[in-house]
Amino acid sequence: MLIVQKFGGSSVADSAKIARVAGIIAETYNAGNKVVVVLSAQGDTTDDLIEKAHEINPNPSKREMDVLLSVGEQISVSLMAMQLERLRLPAVSLTGWQIGLHTNSNYGAARIKTVDAERIRKELDKNRIVLVAGFQGVNKYDDITTLGRGGSDTTAVAIAAVLKADKCQIYTDVDGVYTADPRKVAGAKKLSAITYNEMLELASLGSQVLHNRSVELAKRYGVDLEVLSSYERRPGTKVKEVVKKVERMIISGVAKDANVARITVVGVPDFPGVAFKVFSVMDRERINVDIILQSAGKGGTNDISFTVAAADADAAKAALDEYVESIGCDHVSVDRDIAKVSIVGAGMMNAPGMAVRMFEALSNCNINIQMISSSEIKLSVVIPEADADRAVSAIHEKFFGEG
Repeated sequence: MLIVQKFGGSSVADSAKIARVAGIIAETYNAGNKVVVVLSAQGDTTDDLIEKAHEINPNPSKREMDVLLSVGEQISVSLMAMQLERLRLPAVSLTGWQIGLHTNSNYGAARIKTVDAERIRKELDKNRIVLVAGFQGVNKYDDITTLGRGGSDTTAVAIAAVLKADKCQIYTDVDGVYTADPRKVAGAKKLSAITYNEMLELASLGSQVLHNRSVELAKRYGVDLEVLSSYERRPGTKVKEVVKKVERMIISGVAKDANVARITVVGVPDFPGVAFKVFSVMDRERINVDIILQSAGKGGTNDISFTVAAADADAAKAALDEYVESIGCDHVSVDRDIAKVSIVGAGMMNAPGMAVRMFEALSNCNINIQMISSSEIKLSVVIPEADADRAVSAIHEKFFGEG
């Protein structure tokens, strides 16, 4: 079998953890498998490099940041190669450009265009364990690029897709995908399997087990994906197209995303084309908009509220402030003290009462709902950030509690 394994930064944070991961890799290899391993930077390496950069220049170019941040993964793969050599196992470490992972030129958040993988195939033919630096690639100018948050997950799935690997195993600090964060919610249940669509929604809504871009790729190319623990040897959670569920398990999980902000355009004239003007500004700035709500304002005007990633809040407000006069609104405000809490489940569309149960859980905790959004497999609410953890626990108890 050809198996791609990915290990996150916490799994290779120090020499003892590298030795433990090397044991997992060795066991897989000695079982007669061809093995490709994708590694993240050790522990807090990326954060430390960002801090060092800002000591030198508070506003460094994205190109130079990519050159700097790519170093973390290179350290991980070289150290792992040394550990495997110590175990007398053949291994080779490769960077993103060496495996032919080509991206666009969106420094800091590059998208994968192609993966050549010829070098990987040659090394596998030599029966070597191939260790790949995750999170990085190269653009048409031969510049190093990075893939953004969760980039190593995406690297692993892309390689698995190109090589048509039998399995892609994502090793993390939890032993699978849970109905909620098990570190914060008592009674969170591990799922033996979850659909691509459900996992994609959970990843997009704040679950940090897998990055949403990696799930998108896995779904597109039918990659056999599994989430496992690098600390405990037990079955994990399989991510696949179709999952058999017992009747009562309509909801697959509850997610929280506190990295959001609400932008409100206050006093918008009530005539056709205003919403187009507002969201054209966001489109020009390449800012993704999520939940949208229009409500009646004062004097026959409307207020348009929408959520964006917290990191985009300042840019969104600054861009809209420039167009206040042309839009004809009063002013633009930002609220950062919010969170988005969501339930996700492939069977929600055909199961009446899901919203009522969620709203009842929030009502019982005296938590006010500020915005609501729904789709075929999710229901999201915006609430005060201070209430987010209580909300997740209450909603989880409502859907997954005993009795």
